[in-house]
Amino acid sequence: MTRIAILTGSTRPGRLNPQVAEWALAEAERAVPDVEFELVDIADYSLPLLDEPYPASARKYQNEHTKVWSAKIAAFDGFVFVTPEYNHSLSPALTNAVDYLYYEWADKAAGIVSYGGVKGARSTEVLRGLLSAVGIAHVQRTVMFALGTDFTDGVFTPSERAADALSKMLEQVVAWTRALETVRKQARP
Repeated sequence: MTRIAILTGSTRPGRLNPQVAEWALAEAERAVPDVEFELVDIADYSLPLLDEPYPASARKYQNEHTKVWSAKIAAFDGFVFVTPEYNHSLSPALTNAVDYLYYEWADKAAGIVSYGGVKGARSTEVLRGLLSAVGIAHVQRTVMFALGTDFTDGVFTPSERAADALSKMLEQVVAWTRALETVRKQARP
């Protein structure tokens, strides 16, 4: 069965990210019954600022936290990244989590759910560049939320149209994930 991780993109205290990720997980499970979705909270992995002595492409992981993170990410066929926008960019925690690995991300598909002052548009664009660098095929459709209208007193309150947007994005992610299965098998026999 196709496995897709819904990854949180923030670790800071009081973060809104888990609310958005949990909504995305519930909607994904409802909309796409033939795919296994799992919420992966990067905060659970306590990744320090990148501390591996070798580049990720060398696959010479020295630290146990990297090996655990590697095994978790390698188990998935595709991803949905839930990213806040911090200072016109990504959260440092998300950048760090991606930078730890390379082959575990490569030849897989991803979609992006973002939020921020301008719906996370700038973090989405920064994330697209990062995902391209590690070989992730990111789909065109995104789901975006505004802090001023989709959150009320710190509580995530998405519109009904958001579920439709997520469903359409997931159609692309699932299709691309399945298409890239052949590539992954050829790259890693």
